[in-house]
Amino acid sequence: MSLQTSATGPADLKAFVGDYFADRSLPSDGLIVQSWYRSVVEHGLKPAGRANKVILSAAEIHRHQEFHHDYMTIAGQGVSGLAKRVGQAGFAVLLSDEHGIALDSRVPTTGSAYADSGLIVGSRWDESLVGTNGIGTCIAEGRRVIIHRNEHFHARNTGMSCMDAPIFGPDGAIVGALDVSSARADQTEGFNRLIAATVAQTARAIEADFFRASFPEARIVVGDGDEQPCLGEERQAVALRPHAVEMGALVALPSL
Repeated sequence: MSLQTSATGPADLKAFVGDYFADRSLPSDGLIVQSWYRSVVEHGLKPAGRANKVILSAAEIHRHQEFHHDYMTIAGQGVSGLAKRVGQAGFAVLLSDEHGIALDSRVPTTGSAYADSGLIVGSRWDESLVGTNGIGTCIAEGRRVIIHRNEHFHARNTGMSCMDAPIFGPDGAIVGALDVSSARADQTEGFNRLIAATVAQTARAIEADFFRASFPEARIVVGDGDEQPCLGEERQAVALRPHAVEMGALVALPSL
């Protein structure tokens, strides 16, 4: 098949999978195939090629953590809580920045498999470097993803199942991803979905905390669920105040 960088149809993608992933079945989730396609066409990666771990130096890690100090501090409670909930079942929890660099890693005490896979602080999971993976593909797509075993691009990562949710800052830009990874041999796709819901809930809580911390003097109005809030007179107030800020179901109203 001749690879093109433009949008491809189902037939093209099926042929692509047959050419480059002959030992794998066609994933039901089109997001996975599109990510495989990006990894080959846009990033020049090879699924059978050597997947080098990209780990920052100690000095680089320190600089990145210092730069993201506020983000890590705000997210820390959510990361710790999530790690307590899933750690006993043998899962690892990672927090990344917007470039897919792991800033925080909570690995089970029997977590050598995670360390061997590079799930440590300072590891880089940008899709352009390691192909389809939980953190990198979540950031590339800007949405929740589940990457189950051989849906990962590189063979080295196909023993993992990764459930990820993006974290958005108060300005609506992605600031990172929250990841739960499993190396359990008995991990099922149904269990993945249950864990993914918990990851998404935690990510939304981190976003809300980040939003509130960014507007300490503002009056925060909260809507129901993930929809934009119906605020009535408060909505009119938002329209009349040029410095009001909205994100999801949260609105920061400047003080009168």
